[in-house]
Amino acid sequence: MAKAREGGCLCGKVRYRALGPPNNVTNCHCRQCQMAAGAAFVTWAEFPAGAVAWPAETPLWYRSSARAERGFCPACGTTLTFRYLEGDALDIAAVTLDDPDALPPEDELWTASRRAWAPGDERLPRHPRERKPG
Repeated sequence: MAKAREGGCLCGKVRYRALGPPNNVTNCHCRQCQMAAGAAFVTWAEFPAGAVAWPAETPLWYRSSARAERGFCPACGTTLTFRYLEGDALDIAAVTLDDPDALPPEDELWTASRRAWAPGDERLPRHPRERKPG
């Protein structure tokens, strides 16, 4: 049976359940993630979109670029998700998991825009921009 991971927003209005293991877990230092979350970086756990369910309320979606949109709680504003418009994956902000320590990051993306005062994890592979396929 696939492991279920649950989480939600600060106020508890939007909850989710993700089944199975994530495709990857990544610290993203891109400028859009910084601005959307109001933080130096966001740790995303990417799941197949079909593996994520919203038992009650669903996030509101904001089109953050020509290629992607971000989901957030309509009540408290918690950044919850990121997804490309073309594709079948859904990134969940790992810190919104009920057990955020269960999915540590595996690499770092967009380190070219990492804040100088926000040290990265030297143990992780780094990619100046997007992860190269393969």
